[in-house]
Amino acid sequence: MQPRIYLDWNATAPLREEARTATLAGLDAAGNPSSIHAEGRAARRLVEQARTEVAALVGAEPRNVVFTSGGTEANALALAPAQRQDGQAQRLLVSAIEHPSVLAGGRFPAAAVERLAVTHAGQLDLDALEERLEAVGGRVLVSLMLANNETGVVQPVSQAASLVHQAGGILHVDAVQAAGRLPCDMKALGADLLTISGHKIGAPKGVGALIRRDAAPPGPEPLIRGGGQERGVRAGTENVAGIAGFGAAAAAAGRKLRADAARTAGLRDRLEAGLRAACAEAVIFGSGAERLPNTTLFAVAGIKAETAVIAFDLEGIAVSSGAACSSGKVQPSHVLAAMGVPPHLARAAIRVSLGPTSAESEVDRFLETWIRLWRTLFKERRGIAA
Repeated sequence: MQPRIYLDWNATAPLREEARTATLAGLDAAGNPSSIHAEGRAARRLVEQARTEVAALVGAEPRNVVFTSGGTEANALALAPAQRQDGQAQRLLVSAIEHPSVLAGGRFPAAAVERLAVTHAGQLDLDALEERLEAVGGRVLVSLMLANNETGVVQPVSQAASLVHQAGGILHVDAVQAAGRLPCDMKALGADLLTISGHKIGAPKGVGALIRRDAAPPGPEPLIRGGGQERGVRAGTENVAGIAGFGAAAAAAGRKLRADAARTAGLRDRLEAGLRAACAEAVIFGSGAERLPNTTLFAVAGIKAETAVIAFDLEGIAVSSGAACSSGKVQPSHVLAAMGVPPHLARAAIRVSLGPTSAESEVDRFLETWIRLWRTLFKERRGIAA
């Protein structure tokens, strides 16, 4: 029996060995990091070392890192009206392709949240952003992801930052999918607030961070109140083991970023060339734009994604669908809908995402399996059409 192949790194990355070692050390740390005795100080050192490592991954100052339970909580913490020294931000502008935790609007009332259009390539329409900024005035918070989790398309964050700051607004960047895969420097991006998640870069699940730029306005109102942990922004005893693993994963990702990006980009290109050679009907979404080096979202009309994903799973290959499942109902991707992709094609979208340990042999086995499945499913499709 052949070993299973994992090609769903955008959903979660396998635990890095460096993170495993650091997490075990955190589990062995007996003290509460808020205690002043030796055991507490030892736990605190693990937390602060991780804070330094996470900050270094995104070019930030350690004191501006607030640890959370993950990217979703970090986004909710960031998206609050109280983000300005001269008063509350009255509106929240988000791109139409954001993660659901951003589309939900955080703590803004629903009537104060607007979605911005994207191009057919899946990038934010900067003209639409500029138009809305002029219409609503400067008291605005804008949230824009650095790279899309489904298509991998990289967003024009630095250009958006210039427009937002010229209008007197604040920019939040969701870098959950991009951190550790692309160079991610807060100053270069122009981000005032930035969120990342540990499990996307090989840390344990259940830890993330909200990071402020040094010159950013005062931080957001806490979501969780109580103790003074995380500089009063996020109460509750820190997840020492998870945070330690997060720091180690961030350090490893930073050291290996360029080599891993070049390697996964080569594998992605190999995969896409194989798809096109096997099936001229295959559509690769966002292929005309800059993308994450590890991500391919493709579709062949008439082949249901959920059918193909199950078939791949039975063949020992883990990939994901471009559809979102909520309350048992499968719906076409909101990302592809925003890009103007017809529903019948969106329902066929399959995402393949690679990682540092992915191999050419895995890509080749995926292609061999896809060609076999496609021929079978294509015959079924023709039979139904006939």
